[in-house]
Amino acid sequence: MSIAHAVAMFRHQAEACAELGSPLSAALLRRAAEDLAAGGPCAAAIAGHEDAPGPSAIALRLLGAVHALVISGRAPALAAHYPSAGGAFDPAAPDAPWPAFRAAVADHLPWIREWLTRPPQTNEVGRANLLLTGLAWAQQQLGPAAPLPVRLHELGSSAGLNLLAEQFRCASPGFLYGPPDSPVVLTDAWRGEPPAWLRDAPLQQVVERRGCDPTPIDPRSADGALALRAYLWADQLPRLERLNGALALADRLPAPVAPIGAAEFLRDVRVADGTLTVVWHSIMRQYVPAEEWRSVEGELDRLAAASGPSAPFVHLALEPRRVGPAHRYLLTARLGAGPTAVLAESVPHGLPAWTLTADDPALNSPGAAPR
Repeated sequence: MSIAHAVAMFRHQAEACAELGSPLSAALLRRAAEDLAAGGPCAAAIAGHEDAPGPSAIALRLLGAVHALVISGRAPALAAHYPSAGGAFDPAAPDAPWPAFRAAVADHLPWIREWLTRPPQTNEVGRANLLLTGLAWAQQQLGPAAPLPVRLHELGSSAGLNLLAEQFRCASPGFLYGPPDSPVVLTDAWRGEPPAWLRDAPLQQVVERRGCDPTPIDPRSADGALALRAYLWADQLPRLERLNGALALADRLPAPVAPIGAAEFLRDVRVADGTLTVVWHSIMRQYVPAEEWRSVEGELDRLAAASGPSAPFVHLALEPRRVGPAHRYLLTARLGAGPTAVLAESVPHGLPAWTLTADDPALNSPGAAPR
């Protein structure tokens, strides 16, 4: 087992947290990497996982395990530093939480080691911003008649919260979209002007919502809600507020998530007259084995071939794509058997999103067609 590999993974994840606006997570993971190298409690916590590949996200699992201790009241000294638990973190004193974090790991090793068996699942509600954008685009492409009822199918749904997307409200300067009384407000939805087809779009009517996930979370259970909250970064309160609103919606509007893989799930999906059949996924492609994804693509091609003017089908995806030296998070859409269009770009958590300029190389990347 290579502790050096684990140290490198923790340092890499620390920099990612810093880039994505979580200085608390970044500071803790930097110190945790040092503790790994020194053979401290963090090394004992991840024993047996030292060589886990990057997608296993052992660093995020450790962060989530300790966050769960905090928000369930089992690490009060550390809670004083966690905004999610009413505490405060000062980026100018990044090492202040570390002694309490290290002590929490040492005091709860068996519980933390059990938690590390859980894959990180945030069910990021902000990504619904892109789903709603894609739905509005598809409805516009179908013509000026009243928008069709939507049958929504999500791959890699986690707790199924984004299957409730039409219940969310998007907001940015000069722009509002969605039910005004929604408990979920996706603030800072757009950087600059939203796309024209979204600005004037009618609200969506979802008449069927189903998802799949190999290890789904029940958002209405205490354990499921704890897991979802724990995997959010403790200093990003807007994400927690969105999650809490989505959990309240899930209590009264169930969205079933089958415990199966994406290809198996799609085999039972059919287009239907008078409705828009949608298959959507966000930042899950990397976790699906290549052979299974080929089967997924075959099922998507089947649905595209079966669709028509009276029974349309659209495939929407928010996934990273390499454009030049960078990975960029692009919303793509394929209506029926037509070409794939790149509609927008966002940060990984979905907020904000922005439209691309006409000369952006992402519009000419493999699989993309002009809008």
